[in-house]
Amino acid sequence: MTFNNYKKTTLVNILLLIIGTFACTAALAQAPHINPWAATEVGQLPAIASLSKGVWLKGELHVHSRHSTESSNNPISKIIAFSKSAGIDFVAITDHDNHVNGDVAHHTWADPEFKSDSVLLLYSAEWTTTRGHGNAFSAVPYDHQKLYDVRDQRDVVVGAIKRQLGIHLSANHPSGKDHFGYSYDMVNSIEVWNSAIWSKNANAIMIWDDMLSSGRKLTGRGGSDAHHGVPDSPDKETKNSYQAKANYVGTPTTWVFATARTTQAVIDALTNGRVCISQNPYAPRVEFYADVNQDGKMDMMMGDNAKATGKPVKFRVQLSGKVPADGEYTISIIKNGNPFGSFKTTGKAPMIEFTDSPATVERSYYRVEVQGTPTPYPQVPGSMALSGNMVGLSNPIFFNFDPNF
Repeated sequence: MTFNNYKKTTLVNILLLIIGTFACTAALAQAPHINPWAATEVGQLPAIASLSKGVWLKGELHVHSRHSTESSNNPISKIIAFSKSAGIDFVAITDHDNHVNGDVAHHTWADPEFKSDSVLLLYSAEWTTTRGHGNAFSAVPYDHQKLYDVRDQRDVVVGAIKRQLGIHLSANHPSGKDHFGYSYDMVNSIEVWNSAIWSKNANAIMIWDDMLSSGRKLTGRGGSDAHHGVPDSPDKETKNSYQAKANYVGTPTTWVFATARTTQAVIDALTNGRVCISQNPYAPRVEFYADVNQDGKMDMMMGDNAKATGKPVKFRVQLSGKVPADGEYTISIIKNGNPFGSFKTTGKAPMIEFTDSPATVERSYYRVEVQGTPTPYPQVPGSMALSGNMVGLSNPIFFNFDPNF
């Protein structure tokens, strides 16, 4: 090859390299990044259940009997008798499973006192692990030992066992000392109001909003986490007996709109999110509805999920039950984790309405918090001061949430 031919060949190669570089750059410029997880229009959503064919039931979803070893003066019979006196419809006695090495079936559930002719008793236990605590709920007995045995395994293993057992798993006091250190993707609900002390639940509410805002349709529930009952005689009193007059069954109270008065219907409502929480069994119940087509008829309630149409939706919040005539309430609306609006209301049947247009593609949720006149709880007189002005809260109404998320 001559020198001139060599230069020509080299020049051609350089030009080809430059052209190739520009071609690659152009190709890259013509192929912008596409996020495979970007929000898209959701498909057909499940039909919304009836708003009238159901019954409101109130209950306690986190209480310990004598089968939790650190409890005192709290046999199952006492819990059930007290529940009846306060008009409680359902109770989940959630004894610590690690106190019996996971064998709750031969302790709490086998106790001859574990029966009632009026109070619905859920099969439940507190899953007590080094990574946190959770409550398991079921309408029928299940093999809790299997859940206890995988407590230190990876979340994918725990989740598989949970699905195999067919239970409702709930995260307990997620931001407290025994915080919930597992994936929230394997739970159905989260304890957003633990004990009568409302002020200590701010971080739990924050976690709940984070989960909701990221597309996780988790039910918010309450639970007293009470361990101690009133002693039958002075000689039975312990250093913790005072707690029974400040925090006991129903502080707070979780309400469910169930299709029937059965344990399975309670579990189903809890899973579906047709749930609200009140300060105690006598406090007003927070009901939250939406009229999607603005025909004057409510189409959905808290826990329900619908496709947004792009048109305005009328929302209604009402306080039901034993509402004092002189009560004054502030109803706060939270949209997608942020304050949306605040409304004042009074009277025997407090109600407010507001209108907003949920996004047509992106998911949205609205929930309610109510503060105002506290409601006395005669059987637990010290609880009112601990709950302060917090009256109750609702679960969200959802738009465009993917049920297969």
